[in-house]
Amino acid sequence: MKKTKKERTYLLESDQGWLPQIDFSDTISTTNHLDNLEVIANKILGQFPRGIRWLFDLRNRLVSVFGLKTDIPKDYHVRYEKGGYIGFFQIYDIQPDQLVMGADDKHLNFRALLYRTQDSEFNIKMTTLVQYNNRFGKIYMSLIAPFHVLVVKKMVAQAFVAKE
Repeated sequence: MKKTKKERTYLLESDQGWLPQIDFSDTISTTNHLDNLEVIANKILGQFPRGIRWLFDLRNRLVSVFGLKTDIPKDYHVRYEKGGYIGFFQIYDIQPDQLVMGADDKHLNFRALLYRTQDSEFNIKMTTLVQYNNRFGKIYMSLIAPFHVLVVKKMVAQAFVAKE
């Protein structure tokens, strides 16, 4: 069985309010009927698969010359609450079946929506929403988009639990 799959992004009207404009979106899903969203989010974002840490370090070195955020935020604290962080994502909202995380920078703003659905397989959905703030945001995203999909698939696969 595949651990992840790329799906078409479906947004509820309420989800569209997380960013004023959505210029890029994608959804990667996996199966996990065992864990709660906090555990799943930590499995996905709390640890980096082999090689992914290296890519993030490389990205930070490359974009630092453009003045993009690469440092740990001053308000960083690891607690599962609004305003807390999971990995490097700040938590914006927590609902029983949805977690909204993200960050804003001068080139783009993004939100990561983690959902639990009632689907029998691939019930966990990680949707990325991106708003470009300027031309550099669009160029940046076009350069990293192929890596983004590979990285998110690897990270989401860490939450996979085979259905019994």
